[in-house]
Amino acid sequence: MLFYTASIISGNPALRPPVSAPGQKKALISAESPPYLPSTPSYCAAAEVWKDSRADCNLSRYQMTKLDLARISTVRQLQSELPNCRLCPRLNQWQEKIARDKVARFRQWDYWGKPIPSLGKANARLLVVGLAPAAHGANRTGRMFTGDRSGAWLYHTLHKYGFSSQPYSLQRNDQLRLIDCYITAVLHCPPPLNKPNLEEISNCRPYLQLERKKLTKVRVVLALGRLAFDSVWKLDQNPNKPRRPHFRHGLEVKLDNNRMLIVSFHPSQQNTFTGKLTQSMFDSVFRRIREIIDAS
Repeated sequence: MLFYTASIISGNPALRPPVSAPGQKKALISAESPPYLPSTPSYCAAAEVWKDSRADCNLSRYQMTKLDLARISTVRQLQSELPNCRLCPRLNQWQEKIARDKVARFRQWDYWGKPIPSLGKANARLLVVGLAPAAHGANRTGRMFTGDRSGAWLYHTLHKYGFSSQPYSLQRNDQLRLIDCYITAVLHCPPPLNKPNLEEISNCRPYLQLERKKLTKVRVVLALGRLAFDSVWKLDQNPNKPRRPHFRHGLEVKLDNNRMLIVSFHPSQQNTFTGKLTQSMFDSVFRRIREIIDAS
C-alpha cells in the first residue's frame, strides 16, 4: 500500500468509519452484492440497528420535497439545489440524526447533514459514480468522498493520474480541485448500513440522469461497485448495447455517445482491507482511463 494511504488509515483515528452494530437483519448483504432493502420498509432501519433511536424515529414528520428539474439547466445549478432535496424521509431522518448526535471523535465538527452535491465541472471527461455518502465522511464534511477511507483511496489515485490537484480530501475548504473529472453517486444521502431501498434509489436516479445528459464531454464513466454499475447500465440508451454483462472488476463496455463504461470494485474498507481491491488493481483501472481520455 502506498505510504500516504497507509498513514491516513493507520495514523488518523478521525477517518475510522462507523462500525455496524450487532443484530442487524439477515436480509442485509455484502457491499458488493446488490444492497437493496424492500421498498417502503415497515420498520425504521435506524431504530432496528441503533436501539437508542427508537424514541425519535418518526418518519411521518418529514415533508417530501422534490426538486424541479425542469428549471435546472446546468450541473452547477443542480449542485446548488441538491441540498434542498427531501424526497426520502428515511434517509433524511437518518442523516439529520447523525449530524445531531455525532460520534465522540467528531464532536467538535459542525456536520453538513444534508444531501451531498456532486463535485466537478461540466467539461469533465471522466465521470466517477459511487454508491452514497458516508455517514461520518461526506455527511460530515459536505463533499463527495471526503473525510473517510474510501475517499483517501480515491483522491490519492485521482491525483496520481492527473485528475485531482492534491492527493487528499479532508474538508470542503481544503483547496482541492478536480481536473477533467466529475464525481457523483447513486444516492446523495447516507443510507443506514449503506443499504438503500429501491424507492430511494429510484428517487435519486433523475439527478444522475440529468448529469449524464449535461456532461456532454464525458468519455469514460467509472462505476465504483455493483450498484453504481447497475445504475449506469440502466441509464444507457445505446440501442446496440450487448446483453448486460456480469459485474466484475476491470469490465469495459461501450456506451452511447462514444463513451466507455469501466467498472471497479468500490474502494470501501471492506474491499481494501480484505485485499479484494488492491492499489495495483485500482491503478490498472485508472491507467486504462487515462489512456482512453488522452486518446480522445
